Amino acid sequence: MKKSVISYFIGSVLIGSCIYLSSVFGIVLPRIIRFYVNDFLIIPMVLTVLLYTVRKTQNNRHKTISFFNILYLCLLYSFIFEFWLPKFQQRYTGDIMDVCLYFLSGILFYFLQKEKNSNGVSGSY
Repeated sequence: MKKSVISYFIGSVLIGSCIYLSSVFGIVLPRIIRFYVNDFLIIPMVLTVLLYTVRKTQNNRHKTISFFNILYLCLLYSFIFEFWLPKFQQRYTGDIMDVCLYFLSGILFYFLQKEKNSNGVSGSY
């Protein structure tokens, strides 16, 4: 797996953990950090785990996740967390900015995961 994907994943876990721990310990962060950063980080984190799993199960270290599968996951997260859950849980609120962040981070991951194999072609899942 490319170092950029691994670095992004580790950085995302660390940043997300710091944001979570700050709320646990009562440290008030700026609104943009509290409400939007984790939404930007989650899609690449999920896709990194998915990419690792696909590569291991298919024994193909050059496999990538297709653009359409990434868009599908972004759409799924948008529907679940911004439309469906807010109807049943007060903790969740529908926010178009979150939807935009899901898709922006999905596109970012698409480019981070790309690596050329020896033939100059990447395999897509």
